[in-house]
Amino acid sequence: MNDHPPFRVAVILCEQVLATSATLPVEILRNAEAFARRDTRDFRPVLLDTLTPDGAPVQSASGFVLAPTRSLEPFTPYDLVHVPSLWRNPRHALRRHPQYLPWLEAQHQAGATLTAVGTGTCLLAAAGLLDGKPATTHWHYFDQFQREYPRAHLQRQYFTTKAGNVYCTAGVNALAELLAHLVYQIYGRSVARHVERVFFHEIRNAFEGSRYLDDGAARHGDEAILQAQIWLQDNFDKPVAMAELAARFGLGLRTFNRRFRDAMGEAPLEHLQELRLDAARQLLQNTNLSIAEIAQRCGYQDTAWFARLFRRLYDVTPRAYRHTVRAKLFSSG
Repeated sequence: MNDHPPFRVAVILCEQVLATSATLPVEILRNAEAFARRDTRDFRPVLLDTLTPDGAPVQSASGFVLAPTRSLEPFTPYDLVHVPSLWRNPRHALRRHPQYLPWLEAQHQAGATLTAVGTGTCLLAAAGLLDGKPATTHWHYFDQFQREYPRAHLQRQYFTTKAGNVYCTAGVNALAELLAHLVYQIYGRSVARHVERVFFHEIRNAFEGSRYLDDGAARHGDEAILQAQIWLQDNFDKPVAMAELAARFGLGLRTFNRRFRDAMGEAPLEHLQELRLDAARQLLQNTNLSIAEIAQRCGYQDTAWFARLFRRLYDVTPRAYRHTVRAKLFSSG
């Protein structure tokens, strides 16, 4: 019997919503749930609602009629609330659906994680949820967003921003990467890897290494460990002895391992392996280097050991990974 509480998800709908930005979270989370259910009986079920203020259907920007499962009332707290993107100027949706603003604020106060994509971030900003926080939106609306929401800290150079449990993404590709990251938090590595494979054409970056501006990133408070992280990022391709690395920052090995795990949630060797294998993944995708050359460039002298570690992390061999990626990136037609 599964005793885990359900993971409650809400997707709000507005007139002229971009349908893909509303349906993608549903499809990814349902896929993750199905894989987790098959993989183990000890999984967390997803309960998903689509909402409009009055429970009435809305028409998407492409003409699809989207029927919600319920209205905003009675108020129900969710674990995740998603705000999809809107076609053209979002002011119309804000005028037509003002009920969303206090509802989003109440969900935030109740502890929900909030995600928004493209112009949907304007609803979070209008609700005051991005005041003093990093935010991003679709590039076409940068100037308008900055004029209308000066209290939000617009980050034009980032596709994704994070402020506590509030995430903004600039487009659907960034949203797909963020959703894989959230699946990792809910179900763990193997399910997130499965989602990456199924939705690989949308997900370009590994879920553990999402490139976003996080207002809490690298602020775990341990300066020595932060400096060790930076050193590893700069030197992952070199031989690394953890005892020597610990001594470099004035720590004994056992203390270093304990503090690193407390700060990062993983051992330093695990962190190093992930840095190396992510670099290898990029080289497999973007170069014609041989597997042995890639292994050496990423700090592995033993190609067979590199291949074993790569398969353990990504559930696919380096050669098969390259074949899959190249098949999606290039066409002979």
